[in-house]
Amino acid sequence: MATKKSFSGRSSRRRYGKGASKSVKSAMRRRKKGTLKRGKSGHGGTVKSRKQAIAIGLSEARKKGAKVPRKKSSSRKKSSSRRKS
Repeated sequence: MATKKSFSGRSSRRRYGKGASKSVKSAMRRRKKGTLKRGKSGHGGTVKSRKQAIAIGLSEARKKGAKVPRKKSSSRKKSSSRRKS
């Protein structure tokens, strides 16, 4: 049997755990049902987009302690926003 190898040369390991996948799956179901809400307290209305449902699912998994990679931080520099006079 042939095994799949990644092009970058890294060892093949799971980036996301099983708990993360379950959490995303449940978020997608809630989106289809119309019960997945936006915002911290859920007062932002229902989620329409697929990408947003996935993001909410991963965020919930992160809170539960599942294996999920960190969020990508913004590339904006803090010091450049201030001007020296």
